[in-house]
Formats: sequence, structure tokens, C-alpha cells
Amino acid sequence: MTELDLAVEERRRRRRRRGLVVLLLTFSLASLGAGLFSLAIFTDSAASDGSFTAGTIDIATSPSTLFTVTNIMPGDSGSATLTVQNNGSAQLRYAMSSSATNADGKGLRSQLNLTIKAGACPGGSSLYGGVLNGASFGSNAQGAQAGDRTLNGLASEQLCFAWDLPLATGNAFQGATTTATFTFDAEQTANNP
Repeated sequence: MTELDLAVEERRRRRRRRGLVVLLLTFSLASLGAGLFSLAIFTDSAASDGSFTAGTIDIATSPSTLFTVTNIMPGDSGSATLTVQNNGSAQLRYAMSSSATNADGKGLRSQLNLTIKAGACPGGSSLYGGVLNGASFGSNAQGAQAGDRTLNGLASEQLCFAWDLPLATGNAFQGATTTATFTFDAEQTANNP
């Protein structure tokens, strides 16, 4: 190869290098430009939250022992005031049912009379009147029932429980005993017609 051929060859190499450098710079600038456009977008976001707390249905009664009566004689009577309290946050509807023992088989539970009235003793309107065994008002079935009572959250009411043993009670009831349990069932009134 001659010197002239070598010089021509050297020029071609330089042109190729320059073309390659120009090509690489063009690709680099194009990539950089695309990156700059994507980094220049304004963004923003916002969030909201929600807090939920369920209401409560909480019924309580006091005193826990309503009666402790001993040595009852025919013709005796007595009464006690019971407070029913809504300790929950929502309005409730309640009913009362009862059961009484007959462990000695003498049946005193069916001999004693019981009257339940709204208000502190002596009470007002009658809610129940009959024998001790099976005393009730309202219904523990879901939904509003005849006789159910309603209390708003943190409200209370008093009930008068009055009992008597009739004069006609015979000798078969001497020494008889019974224990009554009064059960108060409550449910929400909201969305529960």
C-alpha cells in the first residue's frame, strides 16, 4: 500500500469514528430528553379516612337481689323497687320473663301473687299482675312486641315489684320455699321494627 492509500484509509476511519460518535451523542441526547420530560410532570394526591364505632346495647338492673323474705305468713305482703338501666349508647327495647323454683314440691311459686308497676313503689301503671311463677311483660322475640319497654342510651327507669301471700293459703304451704329469677332481655330499636 502506498502512502496515499494509507492516508485515504486513515480519513475513512476518522469519518467512521466521527459518525459513530455523532450517532452515540444523538441517542444519548434523545434518551436524556425523554427522561427530562418524564421528570418534569407535576403530581399531587390526597387521602381521606373514615372512623367507625359500633353502638352498644347494655342493660343492667339493681339491686341484684330484689327480695330476701323469710317467715312469710298468709296475708303478708311487701314490695321493692328495681332500677332498669340502659348502660349502652343506643336506644334499646326490653322485656322481662321469670322463672321460679319448686324444689320442695309444695308449689309456693304458684301461690305467691306478684304485681309489677312502672315507677318507684307503690308504682303507677300495671305491667303484670298474677302468680309469681311465669311473671312477664313484653316479649323477648325480635322486634317490637306488645308490652315491651324502651330506654334511650344512658337512661333508666324504676319498676315496683309487689308480692303477697293470700290469706287463703293452706297448711300445705308451711315451710315451703321458692326462688324467683327475673330476666331482662334487651335488643336495639334502630333498624329493628
